[in-house]
Amino acid sequence: MAKKIFKLDTPNTSYIMAVVDDGSFLGHVYYGSKLEDYDIAYLLRTQEAPFVPSVNGRDRCSFMDSFPVEYPGHGVGDYRDGCIEVLSATGHRAVNLSAVSHRIYEGKPELASLPATFGGKEECTTLEVECEDAAIGLNVTLSYTTFEDVDVITRSVHIMNASSKELYLTKVLSACIDMDNREFERITLHGSWARERNIQREKIGYGKYKVSSLRGEPGHQNHPFMALVTEGTTQETGEVYAVHFVYSGNFMVQEEVNQFDSVRLTIGINPDDFSWKLAPGKGFQSPEAVLVYSDNGIGAMTRTFHDLYRNHLIRGEYRDKKRPVLINNWEATYFDFDTDKLIAIAKQAAELGIEMLVMDDGWFGSRDSDNSALGDWKVNEEKLKGGLDFLVKEVNRLGMKFGIWFEPEMISPDSDLYRSHPDWAIAIPGREPALARNQYVLDLTRKEVRDYVYECVAKILRSANIEYVKWDMNRPLSDIGSACLPADRQGEIYHRYVLALYELQNRLIKEFPYLLLENCSGGGARFDPGMLYYSPQIWCSDDTDAVERLSIQEGTALIYPLSSIGAHVSDCPNHTVGRVTPFETRGYVALAGTFGYELDVTKISEEERNMIPDQIAMYHKYNDLVRRGDYYRIASYQENHLYDCYAVVSKDKTEALITYIQVLNRPNVHSRRIYVKGLDSNRKYLVEGGEKAYYGNTLMKAGIPVEDVWGDFKGKLYYLRAVE
Repeated sequence: MAKKIFKLDTPNTSYIMAVVDDGSFLGHVYYGSKLEDYDIAYLLRTQEAPFVPSVNGRDRCSFMDSFPVEYPGHGVGDYRDGCIEVLSATGHRAVNLSAVSHRIYEGKPELASLPATFGGKEECTTLEVECEDAAIGLNVTLSYTTFEDVDVITRSVHIMNASSKELYLTKVLSACIDMDNREFERITLHGSWARERNIQREKIGYGKYKVSSLRGEPGHQNHPFMALVTEGTTQETGEVYAVHFVYSGNFMVQEEVNQFDSVRLTIGINPDDFSWKLAPGKGFQSPEAVLVYSDNGIGAMTRTFHDLYRNHLIRGEYRDKKRPVLINNWEATYFDFDTDKLIAIAKQAAELGIEMLVMDDGWFGSRDSDNSALGDWKVNEEKLKGGLDFLVKEVNRLGMKFGIWFEPEMISPDSDLYRSHPDWAIAIPGREPALARNQYVLDLTRKEVRDYVYECVAKILRSANIEYVKWDMNRPLSDIGSACLPADRQGEIYHRYVLALYELQNRLIKEFPYLLLENCSGGGARFDPGMLYYSPQIWCSDDTDAVERLSIQEGTALIYPLSSIGAHVSDCPNHTVGRVTPFETRGYVALAGTFGYELDVTKISEEERNMIPDQIAMYHKYNDLVRRGDYYRIASYQENHLYDCYAVVSKDKTEALITYIQVLNRPNVHSRRIYVKGLDSNRKYLVEGGEKAYYGNTLMKAGIPVEDVWGDFKGKLYYLRAVE
């Protein structure tokens, strides 16, 4: 810390901090396009009035209220929302951190009990800045990691009680960025069940804007992401500052504009209903925040997130592996099935080229509706005559894999488990807990509950050749109380619950490393980076309608790679909205994801059934490109209300796949043009089915006319390959 300046570089960005006033304050200097200079601490304006407190002690408040703090505390003159609050033994909550030391090393450490991005010594460099508040005996380590191959900085915080008395953390955020407001606009993702992650964009103003969750999961309604973009930013131009949270529980992301036209962007665990008792010598680790800067528009931000999550977050056998084309029986049968019906579906599916049968809800206990039996994870052999192993072997004989659905975190009031252990449900003593979908949530913070849940799942997986698990969660948390925690630790339940979930899934993939795990929460309520650390794909939404999925998948693909998006072709009229769309179009939309089927192949029309082999061939032809390529948004149905268009271009720019979906046709207009993105300007490309090749520059600047698409809800694929 001789020069008291830290400069973190990625391939195209720089992030600069500086320590001022003899280590008393760690200030945020710069985040943006890569700089050659590092000593630009003049941007901190410490020579402008008011001077630093050591020079101008009579006006410390004014300094604190305007200084761009790297990790702001609370209650000492900075009236903006800070990142950390601590209730001390004296009853005060103030925190004021000073930088005292640092260390830099190659690589990136794991975060204890938490998912996080990863990278080896040749891929990453980590900076740790040690800070302290000597008045209360608090040590805080700010961790920053840069990556050699992506323009990303990850941040997290570790807190240690260095005092001799207990401390209570009441707010611990993971990252803060202070900067001047440059007429920013804000991009966030919002929705509800069956319409998750729709994009919202609006100009920021004075005051605070917060996106958050108190549901025990990120939820369908909001998402732990925010981007601030300069006015007029497009897919290709403009500046983007984005933050994303690697966490599967309550979160908060907030931007605040103060009287000096400064912006503070913060992200972390939602402080509402949060506290953490920190005994002397004990520590607390915050989840990880991901920071992305782009000066080449929203599209560059998107591709940065995709590369980071594909290469530095998703793990396991299916990290970069084509997923089997599955058929799930939920929309085909709901609870009304038995062994014979499932085998009939499997036989027909196998003949069509489908590669896996997934048995969804209703196979266990007395589960004939969603009103009972959650927690009673024993095979119902009245439905599955011959048992689960018999069914799996019959499916395997057809050349298909077998998968199964669980909802391990839940308990039905009408269940043997609840009758034996009513205290295992999360509840507040003296209050009747609220039901959702006629179920309660198990208290996973208790070890005996976690062990029961794990053994229930593992015993089933050990009993048969099961190669896929869909892990569902169909209600949020409420009535937060645990029978095993003392009063001063009840505020820890939300976070302890998430840590318990991570422990369970980590145990699962360690014992069953070959397993393809797909997370789900009533669709997309727990589609977050934390879950991607354990499962390479997540069910995107319970709404499988092709038109609704355009907006849902666009918002999801804004930050998540297509390889992670669970997407299926379902029957029509669609069970959520009642819309009828062409079977062909449903296949095109599901192609921008993991691809599968959610229907009864024995009951659909012969015409549609005969299209399935061609759709599966289409999936196998294009999936390597879709899974690994760069995603380019060409047109947005959310914005134009008429059509949707996106492309995936291979990393070496030798091939591209363009998906065009015409939602509503219009009379008496010229045909649309697709202005392709991401090609090599100097190479020639042949559009499959065409006879003449054109330079990439021509296809990007002059475009491809959309022809032979007549009617509503129609789609078309354009496959381009570079030629000599």
